[in-house]
Amino acid sequence: MIKKSKKYSVFSLVKNAMSYHENWQPAWRNPEIKKEYDAIIVGGGGHGLTTAYYLAKNHGIKNIAVVEKGWIGGGNTGRNTTIIRSNYLWDQSAAIYDHALKLWEGMSQELNYNVMFSQRGVMNVAHNLHDVRELKRRWHANRLNGIDCEWLNTEEVKKFCPVINTSPNIRYPVLGATLQRRAGTARHDAVAWGYARGADAMGVDIIQNCEVTGINMSNGNVTGIETSKGTINSKKVGIVAAGHSSVIAKMAGIKLPLESRPLQALVSEPVKPVIDTVVMSNTIHAYVSQSDKGELVIGAGTDGYNSYSQRGGFNIVEDTIMAIVELFPLFSRMKMLRHWGGIVDICPDASPIVSKTHINGLYFNCGWGTGGFKATPGSGWVFAHTIANDQPHALNAPFSINRFSSGELVDEHGAAAVAH
Repeated sequence: MIKKSKKYSVFSLVKNAMSYHENWQPAWRNPEIKKEYDAIIVGGGGHGLTTAYYLAKNHGIKNIAVVEKGWIGGGNTGRNTTIIRSNYLWDQSAAIYDHALKLWEGMSQELNYNVMFSQRGVMNVAHNLHDVRELKRRWHANRLNGIDCEWLNTEEVKKFCPVINTSPNIRYPVLGATLQRRAGTARHDAVAWGYARGADAMGVDIIQNCEVTGINMSNGNVTGIETSKGTINSKKVGIVAAGHSSVIAKMAGIKLPLESRPLQALVSEPVKPVIDTVVMSNTIHAYVSQSDKGELVIGAGTDGYNSYSQRGGFNIVEDTIMAIVELFPLFSRMKMLRHWGGIVDICPDASPIVSKTHINGLYFNCGWGTGGFKATPGSGWVFAHTIANDQPHALNAPFSINRFSSGELVDEHGAAAVAH
């Protein structure tokens, strides 16, 4: 699968050390654009690259172009807070996210690329009676779906994460938490690079700095795309453009049921290891973990307005930091190092669209909201199946675009303590 000459190992490390590491080959090519491909994937983020990778690996379709208007992994893939979990409430969500988690568990070995997947556990904290009831409901639902999940009382939360403040006198007292031990974090950039390298090794063309300006159609069939680098023809086009999916959909005359909003995150100055798990709270719309570089990674909720700006409202960050400092008093003296936003696409039921459209050969994978990174390999796996077979896989069949007219919604809005 990975070309032998490009395989990373201790031997390749020693070999390149002999030449002062000056002869490492590029991880992927910078190819010339062909006039026609068997499939085009629009969007060079995690989901787009995994789609191309699994089209080549699972379905033997290798004449593929991944078209990215900037650089690969430069959108939400490079901006997220790296959390991976599968403890969602509804059966449909739990199935696709747990499929993704299983792929995460073997990803570094499969790609021959260290994505630094760390199964350090994810805690969802309850602060009031409603939270307790909701999280216990999800705990039981997860167990029925065969997904690992535990309920921790306040003392067990303190034992698992000693730095959390469990005083009953704080504004958001800790009444308990669910814990998924298989969940954790990964290095987001490495995921994009690993899949890009793997796809390239199987012949996929990765085309950067190439913006899509139009979708070509004839008699209800897609025939290709117009780009800033010219026309590219193909009978299959998959759109995986996150917060800008609706912009591209309009080029084909499709109005997607999406809202695009800024989602903010920030990191602190690096410190020695202090928190070895992920702590999430839906009530205060905040979550915190620590990266391999020692930075505290803090995520907030989405802004309350629609926007394509990559800077959200300051009040969202302020409320998040206030709550984090209350839950973790020892963080109060930390300095913020970086702060940014990304554009997430949110469906009315907070579940994704991974679907065919009424235009033959045109497919959309969007609407993941704040849950996109954790679904990365599973999303690409089922989307590749949908494109290759022109039919959805059983895992993504519930996420058809037609559910908004049929009423078969997968309503994860708040039901599974997601932050949107």
